[in-house]
Amino acid sequence: MALTVSLGGSTMEFETAAGLFSPAHADRGTLAMLACADLAPGQRVLDLGCGWGLAGVYAALVCGAENVVMTDIDPRAAALARRNARKNGVEGVRVYTGDALEAVPDRAFDRILLNPPYQTDFSVAKRLILKSFNRLEIGGKLFMVTKRRTWYLNKLKSVFGGARVQQIDGYFVFEAERRARQYAQK
Repeated sequence: MALTVSLGGSTMEFETAAGLFSPAHADRGTLAMLACADLAPGQRVLDLGCGWGLAGVYAALVCGAENVVMTDIDPRAAALARRNARKNGVEGVRVYTGDALEAVPDRAFDRILLNPPYQTDFSVAKRLILKSFNRLEIGGKLFMVTKRRTWYLNKLKSVFGGARVQQIDGYFVFEAERRARQYAQK
């Protein structure tokens, strides 16, 4: 399947596939998260669970391809993300296949973008939040989007010490900044 997505003054072309997350259209939650993510040139960005690459490709257009890393556990998704990066002229992004941050050798990100599998149990989201904290620079931010508010806000408070929440188009977009070397609560 082919998609055209316009965002932040950029028009991007994507190839998607059945069986992957949101293959027929740009996910509204991801679009809401990207609208809040305050990306800027030169920021180091991780698209955690990149799928076919919408967030990572957009981040590469804004921040520079050399500053963006994408990862997905699904080899088909990672392959499409690579292909979509080339298709949009940002082939310098690095795309890893593997289980979340275990697949990523890079450290010290300024932004991590996450649309977790919130329809499953919370153990996956908990692990992704904890691991993301450890990969952010001091002052770096996790931007995460879900359909649920309370559990995620409480988890972000316990790890980051707080979070801003915006409700957009039926989704909750969380912004949590790493301000210390240690989790807020052990």
